[in-house]
Order: sequence, then structure tokens, then C-alpha cells
Amino acid sequence: MSQLKSVCSCTSLAYGSVQLVIRGAGQNMQAILLVGAGGAVGAMARYGFASVVGRLLPMSFPLATLLINIMGSVLMGVFIGLLARFLPPQQAELRLFVAVGVLGGFTTFSSFSLDTIVLIERGALLQAGSYVLLSVVVCLIGLYLGLLVTRGVA
Repeated sequence: MSQLKSVCSCTSLAYGSVQLVIRGAGQNMQAILLVGAGGAVGAMARYGFASVVGRLLPMSFPLATLLINIMGSVLMGVFIGLLARFLPPQQAELRLFVAVGVLGGFTTFSSFSLDTIVLIERGALLQAGSYVLLSVVVCLIGLYLGLLVTRGVA
């Protein structure tokens, strides 16, 4: 049986593009299952959090999605920082499950895009612009702060 070569490019990990190369059909299936299981956990957490926020703070502004994106960015920064600091690079399974799966399923930039378009279509251009600006700037700052925390700087 020839070896299969699968490359998973995870551009949001660490300091640029990280490529995880997994060889063999069995390992490829394991990677798919790790990402899928993690994604399910992250998606359920996102749904639960958004439901709670929506009940507690009903409003037309997509606050739940904004908070999820900020929290997910901070968690990604902390996770990648810890992974880089304490675990050897061959911990591909942990990266796949947590970074690609759980945090990929939890953070919601696809929802962010939809929410932005809905606001624009409703004519709420100021809200849409504020939402885009806050989401991008605060999430980048959050990820950076997460990295600083794991580096012992903050």
C-alpha cells in the first residue's frame, strides 16, 4: 500500500504558516477524527455561549459572536504559546484537536461575516463598521496578549 501524504496548513497557528504532514491512511483518518471531534466540542460551546448571551442581553448587535471571537483569539494565543513553550513540535495531535478542532469550531468568523452583511443589509452601517473594526482589532490584541501571558511578559 502506498503511503498517502496529507498536508493540513493551519495559518492561524503560531508565527506564520504551520504545516502538519501526516503520513499513512490510518494517521490521516486519526487527524480527521481529531479535528472533527474537536470541532464538535467547539461548535457546541459556541452555540451554548451564544444562547446564554442572547437570553441575557437581547439586542440587534451581534455581541455573542464578538465575545466568542475575542475569547477564541485569546485562547488560541494562550494555547499556541503554551504549546510552543512546553511541548515538543511533534505534538500534532494536540494541535489538531485543540487549535484546529475546538478553537476552530468555537471561533466564528463565518458567523462574523454573515452578521456583518445582515447589519449592512439592514442599513446599520455604523454598527457594521464598528463590529468589523472591534472584531478584527480586539481579536488581534487578544491573541497577542495570550502569547505574552504564556511568555511571562504580561
